[in-house]
Amino acid sequence: MTFDRKAHTSFLLALCLLVGGRLAAAPEVAAAEVAEKAAEAPPKGKEEAPAKGNEQAPAKAPAKSTPPAKPADPKSKPLDPPAAAKGEAAAAEMPAKEAPAAEDDAEAAAERDEADAGTAVARPVSSDPVQVFGWREWVKIGELQLKLAAKLDTGALTSSIHAEEKELFERDGKKWVRFIVTDPSEKNSPRNRIEAPLVRIALIKEPGGKSEPREVVRLNFTIGERKLRADFTLNNRSNMLSPVLIGRTTIKEIGWVDPSRAYLADQKIMR
Repeated sequence: MTFDRKAHTSFLLALCLLVGGRLAAAPEVAAAEVAEKAAEAPPKGKEEAPAKGNEQAPAKAPAKSTPPAKPADPKSKPLDPPAAAKGEAAAAEMPAKEAPAAEDDAEAAAERDEADAGTAVARPVSSDPVQVFGWREWVKIGELQLKLAAKLDTGALTSSIHAEEKELFERDGKKWVRFIVTDPSEKNSPRNRIEAPLVRIALIKEPGGKSEPREVVRLNFTIGERKLRADFTLNNRSNMLSPVLIGRTTIKEIGWVDPSRAYLADQKIMR
């Protein structure tokens, strides 16, 4: 009996030691398995919300590249300028369209031609004696005995005469002008009616800047002892100092002008 108890006691002791060892090792094994699974699977927090430091900005869509400009086709028409540029261009072109008065001014155009011709060719001074006239002289128109004061103006190209009651008519298929010549500065000045062929209609620029059509006739006149024939525009010179104006087209045919003196024709001063 004693032996059986000892053997039974030894068996129980061995069994306890065996079971105790297994129980002691079980938590370690379980902990190792849990650690292994944790190492294999990342934590949920890291999957759902990555760390801010490693967070990357979403990739931007690549910008569309602008195609290179095509070279201008020499045959293609230029594009129209913007509206503002068109307005400025229209404003710059308006004076050119509104300037026909200046462009159509016959006297201004003739003056430009005369200036160009004068600068292109140098004219030698003649050694022949030339009569000197004053800036104001007496003239007679045609066969009339009426003396009219005439201003010799080198600043004007064409001569001019005061004319009233102008009337255009036809004679033998040609245009004529009928008008009255008088001195508007004198109350009792004789009124003489003259008829002359119409040479042309000229646009003459008035002091106010407007160009007005003027009839041009060719008249005979006498200054001193010189008898000449020249073109005169028919104008209203009632507000002028002299009823007749002699322009430089005629002045260069009669002689020189002394702007400091008047009425020298009868003195026959020669230079």
